[in-house]
Amino acid sequence: MARTTPARSQFRPAAGIDQSILREHKGLLAEIDRRKLLRGTLSLGALTMLTGCDVADDGSVRKALLAVSQWNDRVQAAIFRGDHLAPTYPESAVLKPARFNAYYDVEEIRPLDGATWTLELAGLIGDKRRWTAQQMAALPETELIVRHICVEGWDYVGQWSGVRLKDFLQRIGADLTAKYVAFTCADDYTESIDMATALHPQTILATRYGREPITDPFGYPLRLRMGTKLGFKNAKWITAISVTNTFPETFWSKQGFNWFAGI
Repeated sequence: MARTTPARSQFRPAAGIDQSILREHKGLLAEIDRRKLLRGTLSLGALTMLTGCDVADDGSVRKALLAVSQWNDRVQAAIFRGDHLAPTYPESAVLKPARFNAYYDVEEIRPLDGATWTLELAGLIGDKRRWTAQQMAALPETELIVRHICVEGWDYVGQWSGVRLKDFLQRIGADLTAKYVAFTCADDYTESIDMATALHPQTILATRYGREPITDPFGYPLRLRMGTKLGFKNAKWITAISVTNTFPETFWSKQGFNWFAGI
């Protein structure tokens, strides 16, 4: 997700409350509001009734907001269906080139050398041999023409190709009953998804965009692409994949943002 100021939240403070507390947590407030699970407006008085927090205490407010955000995650996970497909689009709707998004500016991109890049495998995986970019690109491909939806409020239709993550996990002998699949990226970004999303037919390890090899700044040589998740979940410049039953914190979940992030 690109560096940005979070959208204005609908959260309205009660009279007399120090608004600096809310400004401190504006990212959490914007994310809670964006998920549309709390509709309309929410006052600090209502937050107090819902969570029992002391609205004059910064730590208490953050704890309450994190609880609401985690509740959002649980609701999204409960209603997720592995056979429900995201809308697809005609090739004529595809944006070329794709739109860049990251937690830093495009000028800070550090391209990877595809000739020396390898994918490391760890955790509950039977065959942990490393994969090269050439080996990944040679795997059977699935094409997705789906909408990329950013938490910042913009979107575009993209055309991604690559191996289904489910097929790749089966190929390397991963434990498909495990809870999570985690990704480490060359830019120090970390991301993770639940196994149900990993096995979804619209979850791929993409090596191509517009039927051409992915270029920078879009995640060469390997990135995650999902039709069922918000843009920031789609990790780029992947260097390692791990299968685990221990919840893997991510770059954004450590800052209190929704982890499930379904659309």
